[in-house]
Amino acid sequence: MDAGLDLVEIQPNANPPVCKILDYGRYKYQAQKKAAEARKKQKTVEIKEIKMRPNIDTHDYEVKMKNMLRFFNDGDKVKVTLRFRGREMAHQDLGMKLLHKVREETSEIAKVESSPKLEGRQMVMVLAPIK
Repeated sequence: MDAGLDLVEIQPNANPPVCKILDYGRYKYQAQKKAAEARKKQKTVEIKEIKMRPNIDTHDYEVKMKNMLRFFNDGDKVKVTLRFRGREMAHQDLGMKLLHKVREETSEIAKVESSPKLEGRQMVMVLAPIK
């Protein structure tokens, strides 16, 4: 009697090798669906960027902080970029104070992944959410 089933080797390295009698096409289809489901549930961590200036206004700062908190709740990392223009380069201490303020306000929900450092005309700091 031909049932349309195949002899499939499940574990070739076992002693003795493990085989099953089943429909190979259906087996491959279910394995493919399982792999697709695992890929769908996988979360990729993105790096979101928040750009600021050293003399940012309080309301603008609050809006940026609110966006940052939303990014952390989504599980994304945040790169805070502080751009200096013209004579602002002479006052890098103001930029450092601003980045320290950001770090203190997010200390409960985020950790510093890379501390503030100057790269050309901008200061960069990366924060990651605490799991």
